[in-house]
Amino acid sequence: MKASIVSEQAATDETVGEAARRAGPAALAALLQTTRTRTLRLLDAYEAALGPALAVPRSPELNPPLWELGHIAWFTDRWIARHPGRNRGAQADPEHPLHPARQAARGLDADALYDSSAVPHAKRWSLPLPTLDQTRADLQASLDDTLALLARADDHDDALYFFRLALFHEDMHAEAWVYMAQTLGIALPAEHLPPAPAAPRPPLRLPAQTWRLGRPGRGFAFDNELPGASVALAAFEIDAQPVHWARYLPAVDAGAVPVPRHLRRAGGQWQRHRHGVWQPLDPMAPACHLSAAEARAWCDWAGRRLPSEAEWECAALGVPGFAWGQVWEWTSSPFAPFPGFVAHPYRDYSRPWFDGRPVLKGASHATAAHLRHPRYRNFFSAERNDLFAGFRSAAGF
Repeated sequence: MKASIVSEQAATDETVGEAARRAGPAALAALLQTTRTRTLRLLDAYEAALGPALAVPRSPELNPPLWELGHIAWFTDRWIARHPGRNRGAQADPEHPLHPARQAARGLDADALYDSSAVPHAKRWSLPLPTLDQTRADLQASLDDTLALLARADDHDDALYFFRLALFHEDMHAEAWVYMAQTLGIALPAEHLPPAPAAPRPPLRLPAQTWRLGRPGRGFAFDNELPGASVALAAFEIDAQPVHWARYLPAVDAGAVPVPRHLRRAGGQWQRHRHGVWQPLDPMAPACHLSAAEARAWCDWAGRRLPSEAEWECAALGVPGFAWGQVWEWTSSPFAPFPGFVAHPYRDYSRPWFDGRPVLKGASHATAAHLRHPRYRNFFSAERNDLFAGFRSAAGF
């Protein structure tokens, strides 16, 4: 019974995610406020743990929280309140002169502080950033301006493109704050913790077929989802849910894979470190905080393989019983543009990352419900193990 509930939840997530991509002004306004509430609740947890300076260790895995907050407001302003051509949507000119940023009245150059395309990661730790109180005020002013402009926006895809992009952009940063909290051992409210795992179920078998990747059509699409591509698939078998710890840990015992991050043995039992607390490991929970290499190594040991992006998507959308949404899932497919790819105005969303890193599919427990979509293509460098990432396995038959 529990397995069927998870399957239904996956279908619901698809519906919620698709609805957000087609959301009109009123629905978008509600979603923007919901997402901001989540961001501020996470900020409260960080401030309680770190104090108002929000100081964290320098790390290539992390962003300074104070910078990241300011960046969220800056990004929304840059593409909505400051961009005269926002109503052109994906056809807008990214080089069009912008209206001044609100911080200019305080003698600050917001673009020099918060533009992620221009400010290298290492430099973000030494910038003269505004205080937390001022950053909170900038966040609120940005949201107020955005909602006022949204209330006057036409209800069509071009006019709403940047409002939808700003929503999803903040959702991505909120999720990053959840896995950064895991890295730093910061306690979070229960709403940010994973749900109970699903009951195991047998693998799924799919016949040979042609699958169309991508998401053309009405509503919002990320540039890397367009224009799509057709892939011929041989018949394949795929796990109905991500590999859980009970399947994964025998490979650790056999020496085929290393002890995963955030796990340890204590008193002969496996424990996991979750937001600063060591807890007994649930063997049925999805294996998590794994790099792509660890996922491939387990597959080699088990005589399986990672599914391709097309196999994963075909199973998620093509057959019942495919459960997803507790961990991001490594695939065997490199993140690459579809033939005919054209970068959208936010040029650095996809284009700089077509470097061979793998596609991740699905979503994690920390992904906002309205960001979840089976067509979504996530991408991180293969060595990352701080993410809520796992995998499922596949094989031919």
